Amino acid sequence: MALNIHPDDSKLDPTVSCSNCEAVCCRLTVVLDASDQISDELVVHGANGVDVMAHAADGWCIALDRTTMGCSIYAQRPRVCRRFAMGGGYCRLERQKFSDARIPLRVA
Repeated sequence: MALNIHPDDSKLDPTVSCSNCEAVCCRLTVVLDASDQISDELVVHGANGVDVMAHAADGWCIALDRTTMGCSIYAQRPRVCRRFAMGGGYCRLERQKFSDARIPLRVA
């Protein structure tokens, strides 16, 4: 029997919005799909053939605008980012993990 540990994305937390999002998902590894059209300077090309979004030294996705904490390529963001439900189960899980680890969420 397979254990499904994916959180329930059908229940959104209405308290999470663009105005109070701390971009936790922008610290995750984003594996790019072949259909994603991302500028080469934003991509790390793995030796194993897997392309991922690059991260800056601060740990956040290189496409994250540090002033607004919003995606600078929002209209062209990767497919996996489009599927990430703000306030959904995975979002809540990642926010809780960062809170528990006391990782600073805002750029100073």
